[in-house]
This record gives sequence, structure tokens and C-alpha cells, in this order.
Amino acid sequence: MTHTPAGAPLALGRRIRKRRQLMSMTLQDLSNGCGVSVSYLSQIERDNAVPTLGTLAEIAAALDVSIDHFIATPRQADSVTRAETRPQFSISGTSIIYEQIGAEFPGHELTSFILNVPPGYESETVQHSGEELIFVLDGEVLQVVNGQQFLLRTGDSMHYLGQHPHSWSNVSERWARLLWTGKMLHGATPSSYVPRTGAETQQPDIP
Repeated sequence: MTHTPAGAPLALGRRIRKRRQLMSMTLQDLSNGCGVSVSYLSQIERDNAVPTLGTLAEIAAALDVSIDHFIATPRQADSVTRAETRPQFSISGTSIIYEQIGAEFPGHELTSFILNVPPGYESETVQHSGEELIFVLDGEVLQVVNGQQFLLRTGDSMHYLGQHPHSWSNVSERWARLLWTGKMLHGATPSSYVPRTGAETQQPDIP
């Protein structure tokens, strides 16, 4: 059995598979989105076939990334975010303001955001593969994992498996600010992000 050396970039097929799994897509889902047969996609993901640039572009589009996501070598500087210029966005249907602090370089497994959560926000209860870690930067949240409630205040943290039913809410009357990091096999796709521009990019008033 061969092993990928530490620090070596993942082969193209494994990069595609990781992105597909991150988006909770089956091979059939990807096939429907890009027009490439399931059998050929399977060969590509196992690195038994090399797609043309045209085919790779179709696969990338179906996975909501550019072709560079699979073929470009990322610069370390691209993974740096600055507090004053950090990208912010919201997701359709939620009032949370997200700050993106993680980088989407090929082969990455961790996803991380800063969440600005308004008073009274309540999440739905979910289960998924992977794990999550939250650290309360400011304010407080009520975290529920597997039916147990935990009130987390500034400086508190919690690490749990996503397979356990979990939800959380801001039960206080002030904004909460959380550092969220997860290793998951699914996630919101960039197409569901709503970039915040102009006055909307201002930080919420967190006492």
C-alpha cells in the first residue's frame, strides 16, 4: 500500500471526491450536475482516469468551485485573513453574520467561521458525520447535545461529535460571538452565501 507523504498535495481524483463529499453529493448527483457518467466519475475519483480540462471545468461548476480549486497550488499567504477586511456573509434564511476565517485549499478538512449571533436566535436540531468545536468569544449560548443542555459563557468551549443530535440558541438579550470549527462531510455551498457589502459589512453592536 502506498501512502501520501506528509504535506504532499492530494491527487486530482481525491480532491474531487473530498469536495463532493463536503457537499453531501452522491456520484449520481454529481453526474446529473455535470453530464459526466457515473462510471467515468468513479474512475476519475480513483485516479484511474484523467479528465480533459473541459470535463474538469464541468465537474468544478457542478461542485460550485472554479477549476483552479483542483489544479492550482495555493499560496500560504492566501490563507491569512485580516480583522478589518475579513469576508462576511449570511446564509439565506438566517440572521447570523458569518466571518470566513478558514481557507478552501485542495485537500482541506477543517472549516472555520466566526459567528455573530443575534439575541433570540435558535438553530434547528441536526445530525451529521464529523465533529464540531465551538468557543464563545463574547456573550453566551445554550448548547444542546444529545438531549443535554449546556450554558456556555465567554471563554467557554465545547467539542462534540456531529452524529449526536445537537442545536444551540442565543437566549440572552445581547449579540453573541462564537468561533466555530468543524470537520464535516457536508456543508453549505458557496451559492447559498449572501455577501455583505457597504453598510451591511459593519460589525454588529456587541456590548
